[in-house]
Amino acid sequence: MTHVLDSGGLSALAAKRALIAELINREQFPPEIPSVALVECLTGDHRQDHATNRVLALCMVREVDAPLARRAARLRGGTGRAGEISAADAVVVALAETVADAVILTSDPMDLSDLATQSEHRIRIVHTGSGRQGRRVQRHSPCASL
Repeated sequence: MTHVLDSGGLSALAAKRALIAELINREQFPPEIPSVALVECLTGDHRQDHATNRVLALCMVREVDAPLARRAARLRGGTGRAGEISAADAVVVALAETVADAVILTSDPMDLSDLATQSEHRIRIVHTGSGRQGRRVQRHSPCASL
């Protein structure tokens, strides 16, 4: 199982140190996060970003290349809500397609679920408990809470 984080998932890990320990004990660490998600969760002020940067040091930050960006664009366009869903969320799902047994940790399960239903891969969506709760559970992306 590989955890993939969006900005909300990273923020949740930064706030819930016990969750990090639990994932390490389960041998489900380090999670992966696309570099574009850092824009949403960092402020540029090292004092405010301290907890997030500590977690980032434990993560695998993945660069977004052209094929990954193109796949994200196809996923986003396939939802019929491209104007409402962030490009960063689409990149998170595209990255999840590239890892085995992907579990996305997110504070926005609704948008991530809509994106994951466009995938041929089974992607599990786990709600971190902050942000908006998903309205529905999709076939490819069961939504659970941490």
